[in-house]
Amino acid sequence: MEQVKETMLVTKEAFVAVGLKWVGTFAGAGAGEIRALHTEIINRVHEIKHVINPDKLLGLSHHINGDDRFTHYGVVEVSQVEDIPEGMIKIELPTLTYAKCEHRKGQTIDASYNNIYSWIERNGYKLHKSAVTHFEIMPMDQDPYTSEPEFDILIPVEV
Repeated sequence: MEQVKETMLVTKEAFVAVGLKWVGTFAGAGAGEIRALHTEIINRVHEIKHVINPDKLLGLSHHINGDDRFTHYGVVEVSQVEDIPEGMIKIELPTLTYAKCEHRKGQTIDASYNNIYSWIERNGYKLHKSAVTHFEIMPMDQDPYTSEPEFDILIPVEV
């Protein structure tokens, strides 16, 4: 399938999310550790109160500079935080502008990421230094272990 190369700027207002946190290596992520985290949040989302979009799983990642490690949050957006379930965390993100593109079945994930980063550079944007390096929005009913996932990629940029 041809890689979708259409990228656009979107602004997402500040939001609060609740879910699970994982810290590990790229090798651990490649071995499925993040998929296990997503499976757990899908199975436990009913424990979270005030979920805004129960059909959307947010994957927020923050790379740790100079290290092979990064932090990943599997979360859902909430309208208010009340009684955070055991083992879960709250994360708040400010209003940010993102470069956004869609990754669809049959496309190569690496190529999708390369396309969006190339678009950012070609258009003269700089990466925004924030609590999130990249942000994925996935369907909640998607199997985390699928070999052909579909999701939106959002990369924060300075405008």
